[in-house]
Amino acid sequence: MGSASSGLHTRPRGAVRRRFDQLLREVAKFGAVGGAGLLVNLVTFNLVRHATGLQVVRASVIATVVAIVFNYVGFRYFTYRDRDRGGRTREMTLFVLFSAVGLVIENGVLYVATYGFGWDSPLQSNVFKFVGIGIATLFRFWSYRTWVFRTLPAEEPATGTEPGAELRTRAVLDAAEAQTGAERAPARARAN
Repeated sequence: MGSASSGLHTRPRGAVRRRFDQLLREVAKFGAVGGAGLLVNLVTFNLVRHATGLQVVRASVIATVVAIVFNYVGFRYFTYRDRDRGGRTREMTLFVLFSAVGLVIENGVLYVATYGFGWDSPLQSNVFKFVGIGIATLFRFWSYRTWVFRTLPAEEPATGTEPGAELRTRAVLDAAEAQTGAERAPARARAN
C-alpha cells in the first residue's frame, strides 16, 4: 500500500530528466538559429524599407523570405543535424509550407498594426514586426520539430531479437502463469 507504483508502467526519473535536458538543448539551438534569423530579418527589413521605399508589409515579406532561407540552413545543419535526413524533398516541402504559414502570421500582425490601426512609424513597424516574429516562432518551433525535422527511429536492441519479441515473450509468460494458477486452484480445493 505504501508503494508509489500502483502497477502502472512509469518512466524512471532519469529518463524524464534526459528528455527534458534534450528538449532544453533543442530549444537553445533553435533559439540561437532563430536569434540570428531575427537579426537577418530585421536588418533586411529596415534596409529594404529605407533603400527601396517599398510599403512596409512588402518590405517585411522580402525580409521574411531571406530569413527563412537563412533559418533553413541553420536548422538543418545545426539545430536538427541529428534528425532524419531521408526524404529531403518532403522535408523542404513541409519547411516551405510551415514557413509560409509563419510568414502569414508574422506579416499579418504587421499588416493589422499598419493598416488597421495606422501604426506605421519606423519604431512602431519594428515593434510589430518583432511581435509578429515572436508569435510565428512559437508556431514554427512546434511545426518544424513535429513535422519537418523528425527524429530518427529508436535503434533496435542489440540482442538481435525482432521488434515486439519481448512483448510476445511477456504475454506467453503471463499466460503460463495464469494456467499454473488455474491448475493449483483445484488442488487447493481438494486439500481443504
